[in-house]
Amino acid sequence: MIQFTQVSKAFGKQQVINNATFTVNPGERVGFVGPNGVGKSTIFELLSGNQSPDKGTISYPSSERIGYVKQQVFLGNQDVPLLDYVENAIPELDDLHAEIQKLEHSLDSLGDAEKARALSRLGTLQTEFEHLGGYELKNRAETILSGLGFPVARFQEPFSAFSGGWKIRAELSRVLVSRPDILLLDEPTNYLDVPAIEWLKDFLRNFSGTLLLVSHDRYLLNSLTNITMEVMGGVITRYPGNYDQYIRDRESRHEQLLAQKKNLDRKREQIETFIDRFKYKATKAAQAQSRQKMLDRLENIEVPEIYVKPPKIRLPIPPRSGQDVVSLQDASFGYTPDHLLFEHVNLTIERGEKAAFVGLNGLGKTTLFRIFSDKLHLTSGRCSIGHGVEIGYQSQDFTETMDPDKTVFETVRAVSADRSEGELRNMLGGFGFPGETIDKYVSVLSGGEKVRLALARLLLRPNNFLLLDEPTTHLDIYAREALEEALKDYQGTLCIVSHDITFVRNLATTIFELTPGKITRYYGNYDYYRQKLAEQQAKLAENGSVPTTQPKPNAAKNAPQAAKPQDAPSVINSRKDRKREEAFIRNQFSAEKRKYEKAVEAAEKKSEALEAEQAQIFSDMANAKPGLDFAVLNKRLAEIKKELEDTVWEWDEASRNLEDVNKRCEAKLAALK
Repeated sequence: MIQFTQVSKAFGKQQVINNATFTVNPGERVGFVGPNGVGKSTIFELLSGNQSPDKGTISYPSSERIGYVKQQVFLGNQDVPLLDYVENAIPELDDLHAEIQKLEHSLDSLGDAEKARALSRLGTLQTEFEHLGGYELKNRAETILSGLGFPVARFQEPFSAFSGGWKIRAELSRVLVSRPDILLLDEPTNYLDVPAIEWLKDFLRNFSGTLLLVSHDRYLLNSLTNITMEVMGGVITRYPGNYDQYIRDRESRHEQLLAQKKNLDRKREQIETFIDRFKYKATKAAQAQSRQKMLDRLENIEVPEIYVKPPKIRLPIPPRSGQDVVSLQDASFGYTPDHLLFEHVNLTIERGEKAAFVGLNGLGKTTLFRIFSDKLHLTSGRCSIGHGVEIGYQSQDFTETMDPDKTVFETVRAVSADRSEGELRNMLGGFGFPGETIDKYVSVLSGGEKVRLALARLLLRPNNFLLLDEPTTHLDIYAREALEEALKDYQGTLCIVSHDITFVRNLATTIFELTPGKITRYYGNYDYYRQKLAEQQAKLAENGSVPTTQPKPNAAKNAPQAAKPQDAPSVINSRKDRKREEAFIRNQFSAEKRKYEKAVEAAEKKSEALEAEQAQIFSDMANAKPGLDFAVLNKRLAEIKKELEDTVWEWDEASRNLEDVNKRCEAKLAALK
């Protein structure tokens, strides 16, 4: 159990945490939410021991190991290979391994009593070594590095050769490899692309320890957390459920407290009026005293500060463009002639579309936007911009074009002289510049503030084709939601690159997936895209062939989730017809169900056999006879661990597929009713 008791922490005159008391129970998955700068990261720093509270106590079991990934961390330039750096996640394993080897080599020279004690100690060490994952460390490191996007070919490159963002990924890999009991993740998706975030989400779903997560990623919060801690005004308030449930409960709780406070204030006012009126009348003095005691006993109801959403952002109505906004014809591009990011690509983005570009970092998402905005030129082929298209391009380094000697307000006024001061104030408030902060000079803004200001300045122009490359960077949840609502109503054409999956899900109606060498279009939203990927993976698992990555050309453009004609249920005119149709549907799915049921059963039997073999080896080692080859047994134990892990994955995949088959069958049956 993690316990904060009356904890306070201030930095100078700013009181960040004020008398905070809360508990995190073992195994809970907690999301910490609140605007930027309210103290979420400070809580992690206090818990990890990197900072000390001004007052109060923080406790957790001393036997629990903490793994902590910060937003920003100096990782140095170590020259060890990447895989070695990540594998070296649990230093105590080296000591355990050394002691195990020493004991194994000494067994033959020991007497019976000493040998018994040594074997007992050896069993303890091997159990601890196994518990820490020592037998499977390399395999786990390789799996996690691959999942977070590192190519296998780079595993042996020195850690120092990677950029800052990839070093952060490596540090995240290292912490995940260590399998801590308490995992602290502070904005873990900042340097991840969409595929890596999806992998991390699936990985953390299987994490068995206590998870504490600070994130502005609503997708991750909703997928992983079952408790939400709101950090606001120095106060920490606990809510059950994930982020969406917290939003609903917060509004309800706030309204209830306001109503209770209103009733209490009315009652207090009535009592005070009675006392003031009758306290000097002899005949009413006793009653007045009684009412005074009643007044003294009334409790105060504190209504916690609730975050006020930023003002609604209203984008200018852009001029109408031609139907085809941008087109690539037989397009290829590479920064060097012998390494093309993509080749022979044909795509068209039409007026009014909202398209998201997804894929691993380094495959050309930003490059495409630079080509669309004429900042880069194709190696071959043609890029055509449509009639009347006016481009607004927000790159990841577009803050450098602002005049440092202008104020925030002057910066946006320069590009929108036709907007009223009130409109500009609302716009700036939506991007985190309320009140007097609009008078700050650009030169004193933080990096995140400059990003927000540059984005506000861009959106105030009436461009009809917006290219937004990671627009949610440095925006908290509330600012992301405000931007999201504005872009939903935007009447121009939108292309986005973002690692905020909820942002993409709520905006994109078309997905372009970048894979090595090509770009594939999915005529639907993000959920449709994920559905198609799942179908391709199922097809791959079924027949071993490479799944197609391009949906059929006749996929419905505006209604991609609609059922295919052959999936539509027939009209049922009688009970007999319905029974016949139900039997037909069940028969459709029976072969697929049997296949996955057999796979589940086979995985369970294999797992039982491996566990039995493992138990026998431990027994043989505990009752060692002369000549027993511990090296061979330890090697087999490591193999069993790997085989067990593979079997668990096989069982999990078969179980998920079986569950999916049952759901699809039930859905078709339900459609008959």
